[in-house]
Amino acid sequence: MSLDIPDTALGPIENPTAGHSGLARSLTAPGLVAIGLGATIGAGVFVLTGTAAAQYAGPAISLSFLIGGIACGFVGLCYAELAAMIPEAGSTYTYTRACLGLLPAWIIGWDLVLEFAMAAATVAVGWSGYAQSLAADFGLRLPAALSGAPGDGGLVNLPAAGIVLMLTALLTRSTRDASLINGLLVACKVAIILAFVGVGVVHLQPALWHPFVPDNAGAFGSYGWSGVFRGAAVVFFAFIGFETVATAAGECRAPQRDAPIGLIGSLAISAILYVAVAAVLTGLVPYRELDVADPIAKAIDRLALPSLAIVIKLGALIGLTTSALTALYGQGRIFFAMARDGLLPPLFCRVDPATRAPVTSQVVIGLFTAAVAGLVPIDILGELVSIGTLLAFCLVCALVLILRRTQPDRPRPFRVPAAVPMAVLGILSCLILMASLPADTWIRLAVWLVTGLAIYAGYGRRNARLTRAG
Repeated sequence: MSLDIPDTALGPIENPTAGHSGLARSLTAPGLVAIGLGATIGAGVFVLTGTAAAQYAGPAISLSFLIGGIACGFVGLCYAELAAMIPEAGSTYTYTRACLGLLPAWIIGWDLVLEFAMAAATVAVGWSGYAQSLAADFGLRLPAALSGAPGDGGLVNLPAAGIVLMLTALLTRSTRDASLINGLLVACKVAIILAFVGVGVVHLQPALWHPFVPDNAGAFGSYGWSGVFRGAAVVFFAFIGFETVATAAGECRAPQRDAPIGLIGSLAISAILYVAVAAVLTGLVPYRELDVADPIAKAIDRLALPSLAIVIKLGALIGLTTSALTALYGQGRIFFAMARDGLLPPLFCRVDPATRAPVTSQVVIGLFTAAVAGLVPIDILGELVSIGTLLAFCLVCALVLILRRTQPDRPRPFRVPAAVPMAVLGILSCLILMASLPADTWIRLAVWLVTGLAIYAGYGRRNARLTRAG
């Protein structure tokens, strides 16, 4: 299939995995919305809401979610245009390769590991927190050495690593099986979140919202309006799931129609739920007490409703499970696309003839992610995911502007309204949020990207399959 792109980029894509089928096209618009919700509503709302409220924004964390949602709205429209134009597995990596060539594509593909694999690890750590809270309700507790990462006072977070391995096993089955299970879990998750909001509204203590924007504590990002923006940068992690819809475009029956619906629909629903949950959470528990891995569980415990507490914690586990599942799925598809172009070893794009899923790729990714989830604290993971995501989102908005100029006549089943101001606002929003993140997060990003360039120089540059158009 020719991408009809400039000479500076890749031309027709050939399948280097002879003897294997391509990815199955079995997804529809409702399935994509469910994938987007499954990926989006997870650690952001169930875990990072408490951390960001306690450390940065206070009750104004609901404003942080609103700011993040607006920024994502600009980016989501740009994603919808690109996903409809280039409906292939790989998301931002695929779009960058089509517009700019292999080196920029490698850089963004390597950056996306921070967004997807690290996101799955972050979600798994949150899942572990809720699982241990639920087990404690029944008098069951893991030894401290097996319940947290070395930076959190343990040796390994065993539940976090375990859930990653279980979901990896599920993803080695067919996409249809994983999509059906994800859809059922998403329905349960949304229902339970609505139950939390409904019950929480009845027990609100409005005095906890005052002051809504706490006075700055003397440093940038420590409360005040700078804290609101830093909170937005941290909880931006909560919105990344809608991009998983773009990674699934190559497996849609009608991607030009379904991808925009899945992207915009899942983003809008998620943003509304986030603002509601953040407002209720900070109206139930003093914000300074929310710096825990399971803030919603803490809020429910305050209500002294044991039966509801168990239901809500189960809902949180379901939500985190679907979020980790779809993040691992997205990472597998990105590595599939990169290996297809020779930037990664061929094993990452081998498709199982029975399940039509990239089994080997998912297993390798699952093992790596399980190790990270078991050994790295959640605050470091969350900030890495946010900065990697914001960088990718800046590029998506820029690609819309580049393609509008270089390929103005290319068919666009979905067009961003007022493309130039929308894309520019998207870029500026993401850059502002990136600037709000701590300096050590930027250092980790730089180290990660330099490592990626070394891998490209040692393997990808020599093995890349660059086929010119025409």
